[in-house]
Amino acid sequence: MILNELSAVSPIDGRYRGKIDALAPFFSEEGLIKYRVKIEIEYFIALCEIPLPQLQHFDKALFTDLRKLYTDFNTEDALAIKKIESVTNHDVKAVEYFIKEKFDILNLQEFKEFIHFGLTSQDINNTAVPLSILDAYDAVYYPELAKLVEKLRTLAEDWKDIPMLARTHGQPASPTRLGKEIAVFVERIEQQVAQLQNIPYAAKFGGATGNFNAHLVAYPSIDWKSFGKQFVEKTLGLHHSFPTTQIEHYDHIAAMFDAQKRINNILIDFNRDIWTYVSMEYFKQKIKAGEVGSSAMPHKVNPIDFENSEGNLGMANAIFEHLSAKLPISRLQRDLTDSTVLRNVGVPIAHTIIAFSSTLKGLNKLLLNRDKFAQDLENNWAVVAEAIQTILRREGYPNPYEALKGLTRTNSKVTQNSIAEFIDTLEVSTEIKKELKAITPSNYTGI
Repeated sequence: MILNELSAVSPIDGRYRGKIDALAPFFSEEGLIKYRVKIEIEYFIALCEIPLPQLQHFDKALFTDLRKLYTDFNTEDALAIKKIESVTNHDVKAVEYFIKEKFDILNLQEFKEFIHFGLTSQDINNTAVPLSILDAYDAVYYPELAKLVEKLRTLAEDWKDIPMLARTHGQPASPTRLGKEIAVFVERIEQQVAQLQNIPYAAKFGGATGNFNAHLVAYPSIDWKSFGKQFVEKTLGLHHSFPTTQIEHYDHIAAMFDAQKRINNILIDFNRDIWTYVSMEYFKQKIKAGEVGSSAMPHKVNPIDFENSEGNLGMANAIFEHLSAKLPISRLQRDLTDSTVLRNVGVPIAHTIIAFSSTLKGLNKLLLNRDKFAQDLENNWAVVAEAIQTILRREGYPNPYEALKGLTRTNSKVTQNSIAEFIDTLEVSTEIKKELKAITPSNYTGI
């Protein structure tokens, strides 16, 4: 691992590899090749089940052996395909030749020309990639995000009764509660996750220019559009895009990346808030023996986890932005720009997973500094002015806002005593004065 870390060009495959290992089966080169093999095999099986005349005698008992070509796929198989690709200079054709070699071994030579029958490489790529994304989200992305959201939900509950001085425009404002401020982020994330989960995993499957030309000319009596829909939606569990050009139009995948970007923006917002609370001493951080906060200042314990998360979320969003802007654009019936770009879909997801892990790590190190919360509230009695003037409005008192403005916008510090003295000057009943004096920065926190 150390050698790989030192030689890797990208930190996600070097320094951070341990954090994103779970994504390798979906977004590595080997992972992509495996998904291509899966599509080719399932397509051949689907042709057998029409059945095409030349495949009607294919022994269906062999389907299990065929499926083992992808269920048992390993690094040795991937290397064999890469070796073929070094000759063909075409990655999908190399997969086709690899499977045909396996057919020779299984003594199925008479059927092997129906591997990749009537297809273009994009029929394979534009089903393999969304399928890999679907599987990666279900296996890694959603579970990792759920861990983080569950932690936030727990903290929101644990801290629901902690009164806190709010700051709008960076200035002291009407108090809130710490748990409620955490709950805001839970709600925001869950709203965006709901939108993300409603976006189809769309796939193109229709031959060279999307019209099933080769299929139809060979077998004009077959409803190939229905076949394609059945294969993509029932066999693969994706949404069939039709009509298309030679490639998937990527509008849905663009929407998916935009949705992930919004979730990441919410977490950037959260990381910055927690970072600020740490700088305000609302939180201290657990110290791990042997760790160094600064190479020069021994006293420092820096909020590095939230900073690391913010940085990785920024990297992820920059790539998500390019993917969602570029992928839906292709010259005429297709150009090749999507091919190299599409190979990078795992990169922003990896940076996102690193960020989730870092934020969660940072949250587990936080120590609540109740005294600082209480101190800030006690030092800012001016924030109850809103409450007082609102009750005075209720009672029909003349110009209450202006009266409180005169009290709070002086160079003198507003304290509990100065508030009480002001209340005593008001021409209201004793009961109203008692009601006003009961308001404190710690209990004026709303719903």
